Amino acid sequence: MPEAPTHTHPARSTLHRIRRIALIALGLSIAAIGLVMLMGGVRLIALGGSWYFALAGTGLVVAGCLSVLQRQLGTLVYLSVFAATAIWSVWDAGFNFWPLFSRLFALAVIAFFLILLMPGGKYAGARRPRYVLAGVTGAGVLVTIYTALQPQPIQTADGAPAPVPGAAVGAASGGDWRHWGRTPSGTRHAPLDQITPQNVAGLKVAWSYRTGEIPQGGSQTHVVTPLHVDGILYGCTQSSRLFALDAETGQERWTFDPKTEKSIFPRCRGVGYHDASATALSTSATADKLSPVCTRRIIATTVDARIVAVDAQSGQPCAQFGSNGFVNLRIGMDQGNPAFYFPTAAPTVTRDLVIVGGLVWDNQELGEPSGVVRAFDVRTGALVWAWDLGNPAITRLPPEGQSYTPATPNVWSTPAFDEALGLVYLPTGNATPDFWGGHRTQADDNYSSSIVALDISTGRERWRFQTVRHDLWDYDVPSQPALYDVPDGQGGTIPALIQTTKRGQIFMLDRRNGTPIAEIEDRPVPQNGVPDERLAATQPYSVGMPAIGTEPLSERRMWGLTPLDQLACRIEFRKARYDGEFTPPSEQWTIQYPGWMGGTTWGSTSVAENLGYLIVNDTRIAVMNRLVPRAHYDAQLSSSGGHTGGAAQRGTPWGVEQRRFLSLLGIPCQQPPYGTISAIDLNTRKIVWSMPFGTTEETGPLGIATRVPVPIGMPTRGGPITTSSGLTFMAAAQDNYLRALDTRTGRELWKGRLPVGAETVPMTYVSPSSGRQFVVISAGGNSSTLEKGDYVIAYALQK
Repeated sequence: MPEAPTHTHPARSTLHRIRRIALIALGLSIAAIGLVMLMGGVRLIALGGSWYFALAGTGLVVAGCLSVLQRQLGTLVYLSVFAATAIWSVWDAGFNFWPLFSRLFALAVIAFFLILLMPGGKYAGARRPRYVLAGVTGAGVLVTIYTALQPQPIQTADGAPAPVPGAAVGAASGGDWRHWGRTPSGTRHAPLDQITPQNVAGLKVAWSYRTGEIPQGGSQTHVVTPLHVDGILYGCTQSSRLFALDAETGQERWTFDPKTEKSIFPRCRGVGYHDASATALSTSATADKLSPVCTRRIIATTVDARIVAVDAQSGQPCAQFGSNGFVNLRIGMDQGNPAFYFPTAAPTVTRDLVIVGGLVWDNQELGEPSGVVRAFDVRTGALVWAWDLGNPAITRLPPEGQSYTPATPNVWSTPAFDEALGLVYLPTGNATPDFWGGHRTQADDNYSSSIVALDISTGRERWRFQTVRHDLWDYDVPSQPALYDVPDGQGGTIPALIQTTKRGQIFMLDRRNGTPIAEIEDRPVPQNGVPDERLAATQPYSVGMPAIGTEPLSERRMWGLTPLDQLACRIEFRKARYDGEFTPPSEQWTIQYPGWMGGTTWGSTSVAENLGYLIVNDTRIAVMNRLVPRAHYDAQLSSSGGHTGGAAQRGTPWGVEQRRFLSLLGIPCQQPPYGTISAIDLNTRKIVWSMPFGTTEETGPLGIATRVPVPIGMPTRGGPITTSSGLTFMAAAQDNYLRALDTRTGRELWKGRLPVGAETVPMTYVSPSSGRQFVVISAGGNSSTLEKGDYVIAYALQK
């Protein structure tokens, strides 16, 4: 009897064909990935790096080719490579989640599909184990995705000792916020307890105000922290227009436009407030000289280098202040391009004085405007004193025909002051340009990147402390000092000044005389920069306080979303010069970490005064620098100035090229987190907790927003505030949220969605008309997106 013909089901045949095509495509992809890893791995070996990538790449090429040929052995080879990678990953990176994610996740996803597509071959009876293995692999991928969406604490508060608080300095009770840092001590702590960890989840938008000035371009930003005085909020826009708002409703009370000239770097971080009727130095004689409408006044600087004083109630200029309400800060600044000098920080108002420094546009040329700090009479605008570090003999205006010393270190950030001691504390920057200092004077080297204490009344120096010697890395002291009396371990307190830095070092000094409270150690640092530069042999390290985000880079700490971009970062790391934090700039590409964007910058810190915790946020982004000989730079390179992309440094032998140390996908090359928030116990001087801060929701590979809130920890610009109820509020990250954290644990308790990002410092107050506590943040956009805004937004509990 003839054998019956067999028939293959058409659908099954089509499925088999699709499966074969998919396996061929996947095999080609695996082979291509392997080839790239092999070639890059050989390059990495030649640079003295890891052998893993070349070996794994060889295995992937074999696995891919066998898979294209429909051989089951291809899957087995791939799984062997994956297993070996898992072992190597643990050896290379330990059991930390994000380093393992970089090494294993992409390969695990490929493994899942390869197992499903694996041809039957002589092992066709093993279909069920294959599906089990695919299920286990798929489950592992899903668990990894879930874990990636959960915060990965760096350190938890488990087992932390009970807080032993010190004492606040010049504490201000009540619901006002009268200084940029709330009080002259710059601690950003409000003794308010209406909004608590128990009810903070009930915060809602109470009102929103639009300034009408949406920032345009990357240099503009809306970052004001308003003041609150007696039911009115006072703030400024990036063009220096002033506004006053009803604190209960957000309704505009008045605006004042100083009609500023165009600026290179338009921004205004805050304004000052003065009440002549409340100042201790006010007398009936001086009061008679005041216009009745300007007894209470708002003092602000402008982006075209002026001081303006307006009546706090009406916004009208105070006619007796300077010339019709204005003082010209360019008087005496006769050297350097005048457009390169402009204040951006809030002026310091104390003892009937307005103390003003200024931002000097970095890295342009020699002989830029002076970093002089001046004090003016708050009533008349008359110059009271000047501190010119290059010529201490100049105590007011320079002699006829002279000017303040050009290009000296400037004070672009915000000072703090101690009324009882009569001292104002200045955080200084660098003598420009930042990355070559062969021209600098002894005075430049003595005062750059320092904290300098001046007598408030006279402007004369009382003490100074330097955080970086002969700074060639733009390690300006960027943040406002925090003044707090720390426990001395014997039941008393020590009057401290706590200074955070871009380096991640935290210095704790006796604010009476500048001597260290926490131990500082001098350590030798790398040498061998360019021949015409001099380098400091040692640098100060604050070993008595925790350092934030300072773990040295290594090839093992390179990162990427996939092994390929991690490999590219490893190659770049090996090609560049990196000898640690103080690797000097040279003609070779040099990695600088911490970079000049981090750790802690102008947003400063907060001290939870009732707990004695210092709250610190930071940025962890490496940058790459290369000095370029003058003739070559001028002939072939152009610069918009500043930092990223490079700068001319005209008048020096060197221009400078710069870029961030990023992977092929535009992601930082070192492993996460890229921004954190931490609490430090000022009694034990140890970290209580540390958490990654911010998610990838508004950014991602190649700058494309993922819309997935992966809490990897993002760069932060801005800073925190704390309240006595145990809350820390901060925005600052590259996503569009204002968050509330538990100050004792760092746990996120609430977040409020903002229309755009907010790279500034929030504030809080109690409205006298309703008794409600409000939390306010300015939202102007963040540096990771082009979305900008002009919002001032207030949150409160429901009535």
